[in-house]
Amino acid sequence: MTVETFTGAEELHRPVGIFDAGIGSYDLVRRIRAAYPRQDVLYFADRASFPYGAKSEEALLASVGRAAEALESLGAGSIILASNAPSVTVLEPLRAEVRAPILGVVPPVRSALASLPDDSTLVVAGASVLVRSPALGRLIADAAGLEAHRVHAVAADGLIGLVESGAFLDLAKVERPIAAFITALRERHPRLRGLSLSSTHLPWLAPAIAPVAPDLTLFDPADEVVEEFAPLATPGSGRLVCIATASEEHPLEEFQSMLTRLRLDIAPALIEL
Repeated sequence: MTVETFTGAEELHRPVGIFDAGIGSYDLVRRIRAAYPRQDVLYFADRASFPYGAKSEEALLASVGRAAEALESLGAGSIILASNAPSVTVLEPLRAEVRAPILGVVPPVRSALASLPDDSTLVVAGASVLVRSPALGRLIADAAGLEAHRVHAVAADGLIGLVESGAFLDLAKVERPIAAFITALRERHPRLRGLSLSSTHLPWLAPAIAPVAPDLTLFDPADEVVEEFAPLATPGSGRLVCIATASEEHPLEEFQSMLTRLRLDIAPALIEL
């Protein structure tokens, strides 16, 4: 894999490469940096392949494979695929293509059920492609066993769009759609007590979901990834370098605008794969 037009990772010490196709993965970048302050991070927004969630499994594996190989070629000592859909559907074949250890983000079904009342329901909210995936069904069946009837996968594309568009930065714009989403969930699942935010976008909405549904326990799949990363952590200088691909539909300026609106002092470098 040749990565053109970028030479800014030389000063990083075995960084962890964290990537997805949108802004969602920055929340995991933030979490890793907080837990491992000396860890160097190579944050990659693969905007040229946005959205991962709309691709077939074959196309998805090709996209995340290119991204992971690029990160490895730039010196990443480990990689986190910070996107739920490919983590559930193509993580194992991806690991076969890359030498660096790769962690994924998957719904914490087993631990979530263990913390909820025995007669309650857990909803796994994510992108439609994840919800429809046979791989998610297998994951739920394996993790929940005889309790699988308590777990329901629900598409949350509308909420994901609130984050990708930046609308979530204005609470007035997200309160109504979040309330409508929760109301619909309760009508379909009266025993709802837990909600897995199984898109890297959805944890951004947790502060807005909590007041609407104070009785629900929100589960962030990133929690388990932060813990799993411990044996892979490599102390460096704690630097963050951001890179991004772009397309005519999703230019670099669009991604930079998102970062600016989030008040993040990050200047992404454009790369070509």
